[in-house]
Amino acid sequence: MKNFSVRTKQRIEMVDVTEQVQQIVRESGVRSGVCLVFVPHTTAAITINEGADSSVRLDITETLSELVPFGASYHHLEGNSDAHIKASLIGPSVTIPVENGRLALGTWQRVFFCEFDGPRARQIFVQIVEAKS
Repeated sequence: MKNFSVRTKQRIEMVDVTEQVQQIVRESGVRSGVCLVFVPHTTAAITINEGADSSVRLDITETLSELVPFGASYHHLEGNSDAHIKASLIGPSVTIPVENGRLALGTWQRVFFCEFDGPRARQIFVQIVEAKS
């Protein structure tokens, strides 16, 4: 397992981490298998979505903020319940096939780290599992 850090700049943002994950796949030497990408944080998430048009990221973060607003009447005393809920909706991990030593993503797909309680320094864990022939 490998990991890398992401430093976020805003309270809510989506950071494209595709190249960092692909580099770990390349360095693993695995030609065929699966790649698990996981975030060990309760107020952050990981997802796959369109990377060609940055307005998609804005649409996602704005819609999540409308659905789960900051500062509503939550019970959690730290004041970041919205971040916990958003992270639960998106999820802490994605699994991506690896073929020919590359992430088998669709044409427009990218891997995004989702920050919901930033700015912070965060960790992303990547585990590559080789397919047995």
